[in-house]
Amino acid sequence: MSFEKVSEFEKEVANFFGASYAVATDSCTHAIELCLRHQKAAKINIPVNTYISIPFLADKLSIPLEWREERWEEYYYFQDTNVIDAAVLWRKDSYIPNTFMCLSFQYKKHLNLGRGGMILTDNKGAALDLKKMSYDGRLPDIPWREQNIDTIGYHYYMTPEAAKLGLERLPVAKRTDPRTWSIEDWPDLRKMEIFKK
Repeated sequence: MSFEKVSEFEKEVANFFGASYAVATDSCTHAIELCLRHQKAAKINIPVNTYISIPFLADKLSIPLEWREERWEEYYYFQDTNVIDAAVLWRKDSYIPNTFMCLSFQYKKHLNLGRGGMILTDNKGAALDLKKMSYDGRLPDIPWREQNIDTIGYHYYMTPEAAKLGLERLPVAKRTDPRTWSIEDWPDLRKMEIFKK
């Protein structure tokens, strides 16, 4: 199956959210990681109520982790960046200009692919950089042996099979209302033993 399916899915999702560009990934956490790497983030400052994989990125990126108390809805910013965790957001034309909004297609999300994520942006250069970062440093439409790789890559790309499933399920997702998430859907992560060390 061709990676053209991935490009088609990216364009459809970008259009729904009102973004200029989209970069599909294998998960929302990896989408966020790529954005933080691209931004060369100096720290991770996040709400205490979020998904467990997000604070672990601080250790992975070797940067400090800072908590904040925030009653967020639909999305939140990584403080001092324009990176947004929008894993539970599903609303037409909701893209925020000049940001990197990271979506989730995990099995509990409105558009359920089992696994997957996407970065929305209006920055063409950054979209190309992030695409290469997600594809082992290469462009997906040219055999890698024919490329002079100039970017570190992370093997975080979405497969054509996942994109095909996304295209099949997208029409239903567009015409149905998403679940309303509450801050109570996430525990205070500071209380977990792993974050007391």
